[in-house]
Amino acid sequence: MKKLKYLLLILIIFIISGCATKRNFYIFHKPTKPIKVYTGYHETGIASWYGSDFHGRPTASGEIYNMYAMTAAHKTLPLGTYVKVTNLENGKSVIVKINDRGPFVKGRIIDLTYAAAKKLGMANKGIAKVKITVVKSPFLYSRTGFHYSRYFAIQIASFTIYANALSFKKILKKHFIKTYIKSVYINNKKYYRVMIGNYSSRRKAEKILRKALKLGYDGFIVEIDK
Repeated sequence: MKKLKYLLLILIIFIISGCATKRNFYIFHKPTKPIKVYTGYHETGIASWYGSDFHGRPTASGEIYNMYAMTAAHKTLPLGTYVKVTNLENGKSVIVKINDRGPFVKGRIIDLTYAAAKKLGMANKGIAKVKITVVKSPFLYSRTGFHYSRYFAIQIASFTIYANALSFKKILKKHFIKTYIKSVYINNKKYYRVMIGNYSSRRKAEKILRKALKLGYDGFIVEIDK
């Protein structure tokens, strides 16, 4: 009986370790408290990148991960921080927005999208020594302390045809006054996102999202620069 229990325990550990990935590990890992940074704050270390396995999935900020966008994951920088990443091996640099948490591999300081890694010339190698420098922080410092300089909104739908987005906006506006359309380009293609917002606190946005879900609409919270 003891031998059977031991074999079952080994089997369970094997299954769990086989399913784990470096990016879902943070679900079981106590998140680090975000640090308050200033423009010019910098770090040096190893960068890596993550791609198709996470394309289309929600990030820690609520935004949908797009491997072709210029974003990145960092353990402690405030979500919404923009950093300049310089590949110290070839001098190439890009600016990315921190919208996710990670990497959870010892010795690495930032996890880039495939697009950012490609522009830095490190996509094939997988890793590179980089310097990251904060160029814009969602925290603004004043005499009264740090203030969050971002809004929260709810994305309900996305269309490639403006007329469809406009029709949907009119329907949604019957329930939510703060409904608007935001256009974005992804891979040189224009999309029209129907949004509800903007709100100064995530708590308020979450309340509106719950109402939308009860009405049968799907959606998620995103952060927008002021």
